[in-house]
Amino acid sequence: MKITSIKQQVKQTHRYSIYVDEKYTFSLSESALLASGLASGQELTQDQVEDYKKLSTDDKLYNRALRYVAMRPRSVWEVSTYLQRKDAPDALITETIAKLTRLGLLNDHTYAESFVRDRQLLRPTSRRKLMLELKKKRIADEHITAAIESNEVSEAESLQQVIAKKRRQLKYQDNDKLMQYLARQGYRYGDIKTALEQTDE
Repeated sequence: MKITSIKQQVKQTHRYSIYVDEKYTFSLSESALLASGLASGQELTQDQVEDYKKLSTDDKLYNRALRYVAMRPRSVWEVSTYLQRKDAPDALITETIAKLTRLGLLNDHTYAESFVRDRQLLRPTSRRKLMLELKKKRIADEHITAAIESNEVSEAESLQQVIAKKRRQLKYQDNDKLMQYLARQGYRYGDIKTALEQTDE
């Protein structure tokens, strides 16, 4: 069995189609192709072809994970869940997460800090709710605590920001409705009452 040609794909220019005996057999990303050392005219056994087909599948899943984390920061759990939905075997999931971690593209500590910072900048909320949201993403408690403690926006400041934003809406001119909303965001009753009294003054 001979590799008769290697062609760059039109739609996915980062991938290359490998033809064996004039027939399309598998594809590899540019980095995987370079690492494999494959070249036109090279002879392959049937077992080698099957191994490269498996490599092709694994390579596709890795590149999907790469694009997934490139879209926005992700937690380790999010990437693992994403790969499970793509029917990736457990061993490949572990290997992919380790690879992305080594590249600095996956780090739950950094993710938690970024999540808290962006959340407080775009949609301020209570520490309690931030903790719950991060726990849903399976972030370890130590990373959650460190991220919240390093955040420069205090609980009182975020509460005042939310009150100022919601006061612009007619239905939240009513203190009872506003208090109920703030309670649902995880703020404590005493803190809400104090903040509203300060705002009213």
